[in-house]
Amino acid sequence: MYQPISTTNRSIPSRRAVVLGAGMAGLLAAAVLARHADEVVIIDRDDVPSAPLARKGLPQARHAHLLWSGGARTIEALLPGTHRRWLEAGARRIPLPTGLASLSPQGWIRRWPEMQYLIACTRDLLDHVVREQVLALPGVTLLTRAEPVTLLGDARKVTGVRVRNAADGTERELETGLVVDATGRGSHAPQWLAALGLPAVREEVVDSGLVYATRIFRAPDGTENFPVVNVQADARRPVPGQTATLVPVENGQWLVTLSGTRGGEPSKDPALFEPFARQVRHPVVADLITNAEPLTGVTVTHSTVNRRRYYERLTTWPAGLTVLGDAVATYNPVYGHGMSVAAHSADALRRELNKRPLDDPELTRRVQRATGKTVDTAWALATGQDILYPHATGTQPPAAARLLRAYTDRLTLTATGRPSAARALITVMTLSAPLTTLLHPDTVIATLRGPARRPLPGPPLTAAELSHQR
Repeated sequence: MYQPISTTNRSIPSRRAVVLGAGMAGLLAAAVLARHADEVVIIDRDDVPSAPLARKGLPQARHAHLLWSGGARTIEALLPGTHRRWLEAGARRIPLPTGLASLSPQGWIRRWPEMQYLIACTRDLLDHVVREQVLALPGVTLLTRAEPVTLLGDARKVTGVRVRNAADGTERELETGLVVDATGRGSHAPQWLAALGLPAVREEVVDSGLVYATRIFRAPDGTENFPVVNVQADARRPVPGQTATLVPVENGQWLVTLSGTRGGEPSKDPALFEPFARQVRHPVVADLITNAEPLTGVTVTHSTVNRRRYYERLTTWPAGLTVLGDAVATYNPVYGHGMSVAAHSADALRRELNKRPLDDPELTRRVQRATGKTVDTAWALATGQDILYPHATGTQPPAAARLLRAYTDRLTLTATGRPSAARALITVMTLSAPLTTLLHPDTVIATLRGPARRPLPGPPLTAAELSHQR
């Protein structure tokens, strides 16, 4: 519903914050701002559901979403009680790698005792729990079916945003002390900044042509504690990269997502879903769903490009504006890093607001620089792999990045048979520690020594788990 905002009290705008976008990044930013502003207005173009249901502006929500422990812990710190609410609503806390049967490019990862964890459920449930908590905070208002048109102000300071009502097309100007752009992949921030007179924002794109296809199945009886099953692609093979992932989600269901890069994309045809899963590097996911009852058709998404905008490198940055989450960088979703990076970027906002007030002219520049750092690990991991696939387009990584990729390959191989290496790798992959963690002397030595055990010949599933194959 398009709700009115008070504009009679002229003292409000400087203590008002406006968040553009009600996705994960926007909601978490609003949670942070609720502690520092008198009024927080979240603006979203959708009719946002009051239950864990899909919405038009988030089509990728239908696919597998793994919230890694690095992001989950950050969300819990920003919104205490979120873990408990997720689990009460049907999500599962899955220990890693204990609850994971994963074929990496270098081999099957053993299910060592817990090192990190993930939250497994649908994206709709993840967002719904966070949204309920944020909208219950004092001073937070959600405007739905409203779309930002342009920023107000100039190159030195953003003073508000012009908003269009989707119902009747009318526009109005909303003054504010801070605008947070969390509009995701479709952000118009580069155009808005250009209209204010700022220089072009440097952008990098790596596109493997990945296509996602997802179908939901009824989980067989006795699979309440079933692991996540994941067959990764090997980017070093001169063939399209194809993956299959099975995630146990709420309501006794399995969410299965397939993916394929350019030249090897999955189809929307339900009859071709299982055959595609059978042609990836191992058919375990296909075997598991052979006798499972499908509950939906197949949903396909093409918006999977890696795109990064280097806002933090602009020599001039306006006070009163910050850009967070997917509006800064998007990643191939197969790595599952988007929500965790969004959480870390909201935490960057929190850290800076704890040091200086909302109206400090240096606030947004510092937030933007801190946000740029939160992107680095996920960006390096995603683009370093994706650029290798046949017909991938984009910027080739520098020599240092190629060296890191070779080292990471060796570390991943070591992780298949040495728990200390697995711990380092999983800690970084879950965004629980920075990429530099991989260069700790103990990890480097373990990597040089290589795996201590022979590779597993097949999926690390128990006899009971294997019984659900055909």
